[in-house]
Amino acid sequence: MEILWVLMAVLLMGAALGPFLLRRRGIRRVAPGSPDAADPANYGFTRQEDLDIRVPGPDDDLLEVLSLVQRTQDWRAASQLLAGTEVHGERRWQRVQAFAGAASLELQQRPGGVSDTPGGQWLRVWRAEAPKDAGGAAVHAEFLVQQAWRTSTRGTDEFRIILEEAKEACSQAALLSPGDPIPYIIELSIARGLAYSREEFEQLWLKILDRAPAHMGAHLAALHYWCEKWHGSRDLAYNFAEAAAARAPQGSLLAALPLFAVHEHLPEVNLVRGFYQSEVVTKAVEGALYAVHSARADDPVLPHVRHLLVLFLVRSERWAEAMNQLLQVDGHVGALPWTLSEDPAAEYAVYRALAVGGYEANGGSPATLPH
Repeated sequence: MEILWVLMAVLLMGAALGPFLLRRRGIRRVAPGSPDAADPANYGFTRQEDLDIRVPGPDDDLLEVLSLVQRTQDWRAASQLLAGTEVHGERRWQRVQAFAGAASLELQQRPGGVSDTPGGQWLRVWRAEAPKDAGGAAVHAEFLVQQAWRTSTRGTDEFRIILEEAKEACSQAALLSPGDPIPYIIELSIARGLAYSREEFEQLWLKILDRAPAHMGAHLAALHYWCEKWHGSRDLAYNFAEAAAARAPQGSLLAALPLFAVHEHLPEVNLVRGFYQSEVVTKAVEGALYAVHSARADDPVLPHVRHLLVLFLVRSERWAEAMNQLLQVDGHVGALPWTLSEDPAAEYAVYRALAVGGYEANGGSPATLPH
């Protein structure tokens, strides 16, 4: 019994000291405008209240169309935008996610009632008026997946019923656009929700590789399946990420995939000094930096990698490198790791303030930062 009391005391001490130990590592929350926070405005950064949480990086066409659709409730502009977006590219996948996410969030905010039209009605009308529209079918399938994960508890009957409906929607979308990888990428989220067997997953994965073998969005979705919280072994996720990085073509951001695998398995509370300077983390960060430097400037996935790098570079106290990434992505924060927070803009602003503070504490200034 005494041993149990000792163990409980140790656990309580760890919980109490955790925040202070983290603070010693420099990862503390600094309220914007507080006396000990350097001013990000000196670097031309966007004010926290003006940060766009909808997308990871600029996509003016998407934002213009999304605003039009939500204002008029007319789906046609969304259909035209997707029809004009390259089928196998990353940007189309991101746009499908954005339209589905907008409809899902609308429905959550306005579930509707006897005299009130539910949010996202434009998507239902889209499917009803243009059932053969491949873009609309893909958005509907992704909408159902997001609804399942957003509104239902994993493992419940409701969760499974929605995902089964989403699976059928994926099949319909695939029939409408046979060479399109997106219906199968959407199904990757269903695979982890419905606990596909390894054989079932690999059959699905081969369909994606046949259509878009270097698709970063697909690899990120598949990574979730292999992660420890879904499949029991962290090594499976690391092996998958490292194998993809090793076979990545020149200029591909797949070289950054191991960093996403590391992020998926970060401890809830880090009590290990030097964890972010460890070999595993450093290797993943260097791989992501290499990928960023090698990628096309207009690669739609580039902001995703830069945002994740900000978190790791700040936690590693690599201030100048973190500032360089912030200069490239500031203004849009709709990406990991910020979207895991209830307030993505505030979470991003904390890390940005820490980067600015660390940079200036080590002799940096707006004049010394290359633009």
